Amino acid sequence: MRDKEIRDAVSKARRPPSPGVDLSPASTFDALLDQRIRELERHVGELKARVNGLLFLVVGAVIAQIVLGLLRQG
Repeated sequence: MRDKEIRDAVSKARRPPSPGVDLSPASTFDALLDQRIRELERHVGELKARVNGLLFLVVGAVIAQIVLGLLRQG
């Protein structure tokens, strides 16, 4: 490689990485859409937590009924 090519390669290696893609909202619609999507994600997270709580409650009740049934027989 020539001197200039080596210098170019070294200078490219020293440069900080490019900033990449700008994901900030480009319009008011995009900003509102982002806000609504974040709210939906939050609501879905709350619903998942409630469904998990109900499932644990039902499983706990079933286990309690099984244990009580075994204790009555014994």
